[in-house]
Amino acid sequence: MTAVYKSITASSSKGTPANGIPVKKNKQRVLILSSRGVTFRQRHLLNDLYVLLPHSRKDAKLDTKTKLYQLNELADLYNCNNVMFFEARKGKDLYIWMSKAPNGPTVKFHMQNLHTTSELHFPGNCLRGSRPILSFDATFNSAPHLILIKELLTRIFGVPKGARKTKPFVDHVMGFTLADGKIWIRCFEIRETAVSKSEARTQSMEDTGKEVVAVGEKGETKINLIEIGPRFLLTPIVILESSFGGPVIYENKEFVSPNQIRSELRLSKAGRYNQRAEQQIERKAKKGDLGLRTGKERPNGELEDRVLFA
Repeated sequence: MTAVYKSITASSSKGTPANGIPVKKNKQRVLILSSRGVTFRQRHLLNDLYVLLPHSRKDAKLDTKTKLYQLNELADLYNCNNVMFFEARKGKDLYIWMSKAPNGPTVKFHMQNLHTTSELHFPGNCLRGSRPILSFDATFNSAPHLILIKELLTRIFGVPKGARKTKPFVDHVMGFTLADGKIWIRCFEIRETAVSKSEARTQSMEDTGKEVVAVGEKGETKINLIEIGPRFLLTPIVILESSFGGPVIYENKEFVSPNQIRSELRLSKAGRYNQRAEQQIERKAKKGDLGLRTGKERPNGELEDRVLFA
């Protein structure tokens, strides 16, 4: 009976704290997958995000790009309540769909300036399976759609405590900065080193910039932020009310499609070519009027020899 009583009290103490109010457990799982046509850099970025998110599940490539509502069924099949879908187009453009399955909302981003961990060659490193600290810019609280994007990013990139494959350590920071209507995402390692007495004196006299001196039980330690990677840039395009469907509740009017940019560049090049072609036609017409073109006779004037001595 003693063993039964101990097991019952232990299970009840885990679910309810001392005040008797049950604690709601944060259960988040992310399904990560891509469409067909992704490049090797985009595939390596997907693997980097899968390593950084121990509560994620990676699936095979999705064959369709139009029937995205099938992702809700996949998320339900794998017991995931968040979906991150990489959509590649024309081997150049990459779009990311982030959704809260099965009820939404859904945010579509355009990814630019992506750099994987392997190509950056940063000296930083973090423990695999550790939990990150999410640092958001204060600008995220300035507009309703930014608050919604912040909450969705928190649900996806915030690793819950006690999730699968997680370790009880916090040794890296993910920074989300909003600038020029774009979200800049970078990852840093929290490196803590011991500080000698001479360094502690100099740091108390001078400003150390990004370095922070924290006083612990065993003495003073110096905390530095060293970038790990990956880094990329997200531009929000639209926000849908439900998961991969429903009415549009926000649309970025300032977003310009990369297809439109490429078409304008082609039209500008075509305009320069058409201008050169018109100049050549005008030059040939002037030469023809002056009789300077070969194969064409110049008209007889009044002062020509053949007219004067005819």
